[in-house]
Amino acid sequence: MKHTLRSIFSICLLFSMFLGQSQETSTTTVTKEKPKSQAAKPAIQETKRDSIKTDRYGLRVGVDLYKLTRGLYDKNYKGIEVTGDFRLTKKYYLAAELGFEDKTTDDDRLNSTTTGTYIKGGFDYNLYQNWLDMENLITIGLRGGFSTFSQQLNTYKIYNPNPYWGEQPAIVSGEKYNGLTAGWAEVALGIKAKVFNNVFVGFGVQLKLLVANQKPSGFDNLYIPGFNRTYDGSFGIGFNYTVSYFIPLYKKKTIIPELIKKETIRK
Repeated sequence: MKHTLRSIFSICLLFSMFLGQSQETSTTTVTKEKPKSQAAKPAIQETKRDSIKTDRYGLRVGVDLYKLTRGLYDKNYKGIEVTGDFRLTKKYYLAAELGFEDKTTDDDRLNSTTTGTYIKGGFDYNLYQNWLDMENLITIGLRGGFSTFSQQLNTYKIYNPNPYWGEQPAIVSGEKYNGLTAGWAEVALGIKAKVFNNVFVGFGVQLKLLVANQKPSGFDNLYIPGFNRTYDGSFGIGFNYTVSYFIPLYKKKTIIPELIKKETIRK
């Protein structure tokens, strides 16, 4: 009997120990280690910063090398042209040309000499966007031109519809017509590049339309100072090759916004 009770007591003790161990196991919490944070990646942040650009304003004066040197190889021509422009705004320039020409035209029927002066005035618009402190120009502009001149009829030939005895000799005239005038409008295209400090070289083309032309009695104006020859009727074309010097008078500052990119570290 005692042996039986002892066996039952041992079984109950083992059973109670098993329950206690199971409960302790079920109540144990498992703590997982948090993964280490990944390395922070840099982020790009954009900020704005203003930079200041200084523009020079002043007078540019030059001379047309084509007209100045043409007399060296053309005995029938003498001329000079002085050019100038003044910067009004960032893009607009007042422009003018003043010149003198003496041109002898030898046509099939007559030989005449044109002598006179001219002036042209208008404006230019700069189409070129300069970098930093560059001052180059690609311009388009309008001009109004006016010339006062004289025509001298040197020799002429009388037209003979039946030249059986050959061509008649030229008749020497020498008659001179003073006080002649002409006016025109033109579109001017030009390029000016800075080659040295304040020194520019340029090339320009002008498309002209004659709007007024006072002709001498008996023959036409074959050449008009500043307009060029009139063989094509009311339309004309001209060009020049200039060297000019810029005289700075004052400066203006322009604020140019710039977008600056910076890398920041994300936490």
